[in-house]
Amino acid sequence: MTASRTAGARLGPYELGPAIGAGGMGEVYRARDPRLGRDVAIKILPPEVADDPDRLRRFEQEARAAAALNHPNILSVFDVGTDNGVAYLVTELLDGRTLREEMAAENELGGDLRKTLQIASELCDGLAAAHARGIVHRDLKPENVFVTTDGRVKILDFGLAKVLTNELGGDLTKIASELNTASGVILGTVGYMAPEQIRGQAVDARTDIFAFGCVLYEMLAGRRAFEGETPF
Repeated sequence: MTASRTAGARLGPYELGPAIGAGGMGEVYRARDPRLGRDVAIKILPPEVADDPDRLRRFEQEARAAAALNHPNILSVFDVGTDNGVAYLVTELLDGRTLREEMAAENELGGDLRKTLQIASELCDGLAAAHARGIVHRDLKPENVFVTTDGRVKILDFGLAKVLTNELGGDLTKIASELNTASGVILGTVGYMAPEQIRGQAVDARTDIFAFGCVLYEMLAGRRAFEGETPF
């Protein structure tokens, strides 16, 4: 049994509003937290994959990895829970558009070098904060970068994040082994994946730096860095 997702329905203590987005790791809704009197965003695992242990594990991974980070250029996580078998993640509600939408609207950001460099700089700051905590995003792409209406950059979606045990301390070390993806499994988005990621080899912070280079190239040139006859 799953909780209703119509506007006005409740999910845990939250009152759901309209759907505002969807992706491979879940559907996103605007919601209201009546306890604190604030609007939030709730990501809900789709019912068709709710029974998939790997999807559920990655959903929990996103919550734990993102909640471990506290940085103005990373989406803030407020809560995680389940209601009648429906897993959900509560985050800050952002107003703006993804970098993909930003680039589509501007055709190419390279025409506004100041804006491009500001986005790139804030994106680097967010990645550096994640890497300092031993977390590699592994799926950096324009769809997972958000530009708010006031110009702040936010990194989204840590659903494929890799936790590096040798760089962590505290509680994260305890959960790293259960969160890490097995070696040899290829995860990411074609066109932004580093060579070692495509080969299913070990990844580290340099994997995100490679993806950042692909994103920066696309912002400047208005086209993807790698285009070929086959996906890889």
